[in-house]
Amino acid sequence: MCEDSPPRKLLSLLGDEHVQTILSVTSEQPMSANELSDTCGISLPTVYRRLEELVEHDLLSEQNEIAPDGNHYKKYEATIERIGVRLHQGEFEVDIEDRSVTDAPERFNRLWDDIRGDDS
Repeated sequence: MCEDSPPRKLLSLLGDEHVQTILSVTSEQPMSANELSDTCGISLPTVYRRLEELVEHDLLSEQNEIAPDGNHYKKYEATIERIGVRLHQGEFEVDIEDRSVTDAPERFNRLWDDIRGDDS
């Protein structure tokens, strides 16, 4: 998570229904902006605005893809697994757990299976 992100700004961002929808679907599979617009029923300009904010706050990652026709586009994937909010001495604290931490053992096992040549 972006360390410079004030907790109230993050909470406001996470309170947006479009943001919640985008995070939800991109936690299942990476999607392009066009796919998100079609799947979520959100206008493309709104999708792009939300994507920009989510990437800025490290809540989404973006990967460059190449289409069969040679054009480039980006796919987005949620980077978060869990969000915790704490109110401590009058201040909000937001703790975001990265997916790479929680799925590390599973990814390691897949990598090890690939090295060993296991197809099971």
